[in-house]
Amino acid sequence: MKLERLDHFGIEVAELKRAERFYTEVLGLSVVARFGDQVLLQCGEQNLALFQVPRTPLTPGERQNLISHPLGKGHHAFRVSRADFEIASKYLAEAGVETAATIDWGDHECMYFLDLDGNLLEIVSYR
Repeated sequence: MKLERLDHFGIEVAELKRAERFYTEVLGLSVVARFGDQVLLQCGEQNLALFQVPRTPLTPGERQNLISHPLGKGHHAFRVSRADFEIASKYLAEAGVETAATIDWGDHECMYFLDLDGNLLEIVSYR
C-alpha cells in the first residue's frame, strides 16, 4: 500500500456553528459540505473536518500551559505566505485569538495559536 496524500484531517469541537465561524471568518477556510454533526472545510488542496463531540472546556490554566509550551504537542500546521505570516500576529490578536511568540527555525518561522476549543494550531512560513 502506498499513501498518495493527506485527504483531510479532523478536529473535535464542542459547538459546531461557533467553530465553523472561527475557521471560516478568522482563518478564511470555506465550507465544502455539512453532514449533521460535522462540517467539511476546504484548506488548500485538502479538507479539514470539524466534528461536534461533547468536550469538557479547558480551564484558563490549561489553555495558558498549552499555548505557553506548544513544542512537542499534537497540533495541526497551516502553511501561509511570507506576507500573511508578517501580519498574522496582529490579525489574530485583533480577533482575540491566543497566540504564542513567533519561533524562528532559520529556514522558516512558525506561530502557535489556539482555536476556541483549545485545539493547538500553527501557521508556518518558509523563507
